[in-house]
Amino acid sequence: MNPILLNFTEIDQMQEILHDYPPAESAMALLKKHNGRLDTTFEQLWTDANGIEALAAQKSIWQVTLKVMRDELCGHEGFRAILNEYLKNPGNAALLTTLVVTLSGITTLPINPAIATIIILYILKVGIGIFCEYTEPTSPASES
Repeated sequence: MNPILLNFTEIDQMQEILHDYPPAESAMALLKKHNGRLDTTFEQLWTDANGIEALAAQKSIWQVTLKVMRDELCGHEGFRAILNEYLKNPGNAALLTTLVVTLSGITTLPINPAIATIIILYILKVGIGIFCEYTEPTSPASES
């Protein structure tokens, strides 16, 4: 799977929008350090927050988290409503912060706002429809 990247212009734009939200500041600085790679930024934030190194297994903690997020977000009308409102008003810092806080609140995963920021940036980059479809489990019959 190819990594999803934000370019430095996109990172700078998000930093500007989220400049008053301290958890996002650390996430954005780390995202720049990782050259815009959302997956490696997420994995470092996860390790730092949980004190657990991601296992070098067949699946990364990033991939597993996205699949769990799919189950929790794709059918969540409240989250989708906030996301759609933000997409109508890109650049609205209050709505973007609300998305991060909402994600942190509705998930059963142990994520902090910095980690939630990276997940929100991923969803904004690829779109909720693609996110939900791409992370959908494949049925055994379709795996040949």
